[in-house]
Amino acid sequence: MSDSTLTRPGQSWQLSETYEPLPYPAMLLDRMPLGAHAATVKAARSDVRRVLSGIDDRLIVIAGPCSVHDPQAALDYARWLAIQAAEFRSDLVIVMRAYLEKPRTVTGWKGLISDPDLDGSCDVARGLQLARELLIGIAAEGVPAATEWVDPMTPGYMSDAVTWGAIGARTTHSQVHRMLASSLPMPIGFKNAPDGDVQAAVDGCRCAAERHAVTGMSPWDGTPAVIRSAGNPDCHVVLRGGRWGPNYQRAHVGGALSLLSEAGLPRRVMVDVSHGNSGKDHNRQPLVARAVADQIAAGDTAIIGVMMESNLRAGRQNPAGERAGLVYGQSITDACIDTTTTRQVMESLAQAVGDRRSVR
Repeated sequence: MSDSTLTRPGQSWQLSETYEPLPYPAMLLDRMPLGAHAATVKAARSDVRRVLSGIDDRLIVIAGPCSVHDPQAALDYARWLAIQAAEFRSDLVIVMRAYLEKPRTVTGWKGLISDPDLDGSCDVARGLQLARELLIGIAAEGVPAATEWVDPMTPGYMSDAVTWGAIGARTTHSQVHRMLASSLPMPIGFKNAPDGDVQAAVDGCRCAAERHAVTGMSPWDGTPAVIRSAGNPDCHVVLRGGRWGPNYQRAHVGGALSLLSEAGLPRRVMVDVSHGNSGKDHNRQPLVARAVADQIAAGDTAIIGVMMESNLRAGRQNPAGERAGLVYGQSITDACIDTTTTRQVMESLAQAVGDRRSVR
């Protein structure tokens, strides 16, 4: 609809621009069911929860593109990752980072869902379909997927296909996202704020563990509804560094654990070796991962996971306004390490888990 004013007899609402109807979630889920691949998601969520609870002494490793712009390249990455997951299964629980929304500090490309054609056309309906199709394809390869929840409406279209979710640094303070996390059916990592504030992530975990009643949309017919969440006990802090520097060293991890103890929350953290912890230099990700691996090898059991930005090719490229001309398998957002380097990091982390078992 192109008219910016919605009218009813005797009433009118001024809209900011135009609006376009979207299918409500159940329509997309009926058209594109997860089917038998739901078993992959269910089993992977169980594995992640067992690690979070300390029952399983493996390490969660979330690896994949900063954000997906080419579904075919992402599927090729998933096929490669499936091989690594099988090889390292005794020590690592590997989940593919498949970020479909890109939060922006100011402006820029907002991700596959928002602008799937990379040209500013913002065909969100097509983006939602592509995103769900990709998640089903990743699950079909036997690989669990992780994503960041940015738009509170997005989970209705694809949360059934996601094993692990993130509340990002820019939204970790958001009450809306904290309440959203309380209703999501998968473990959630709250990242520390962009300035490095870990307390914001701890507060997010506390809030998401509680029950909430919030307004939302019925997934069956799109009508306004009250959503009553059960609370999410599987939230944890993700240390990703900040504006003032990294926070992956032993002292930083210890400080985060103290905040969790004061809040009465489980002492468990994940470390993101990219972003502020690497100074956004992808070449530093292996160095940060090595420092984290040394802590694990020395017996640290509070570090339950590591996240890295990885793609088929190293580095990044500028988006060209369309896919034609782009280097296949290379990020158009943050620079990533390539598959060779990613495997080396996984080998190091797997060895650290083995050493931790010996220490214990």
